[in-house]
Amino acid sequence: MFHINVWLTVKDAAHVGEVRTLLAEAARLSRAEQGCCGFEVYHSQSDKQKFLLSERWESEQAWQNHRSEKAFTEIYQPKVLPLVEREPHICEPVA
Repeated sequence: MFHINVWLTVKDAAHVGEVRTLLAEAARLSRAEQGCCGFEVYHSQSDKQKFLLSERWESEQAWQNHRSEKAFTEIYQPKVLPLVEREPHICEPVA
């Protein structure tokens, strides 16, 4: 299993609602992709400009394949990334 968590910080507070909507749609599409074991989006309640993506994939290759799918190429890359700062963390479960 391949795990990645990504912190996103919206650069301009005026775009928080737009980013939230876009991430919800990207998550919905991602969950339907082959190899996706889980794709959650969390919105911080202590810092409204922060979102956490928590992704679980069958393999690193499944995650790589995701990067050529609609959720990534039509929503995340062109519409979300210009509005946020991104901090990715490839992770392994501890417990």
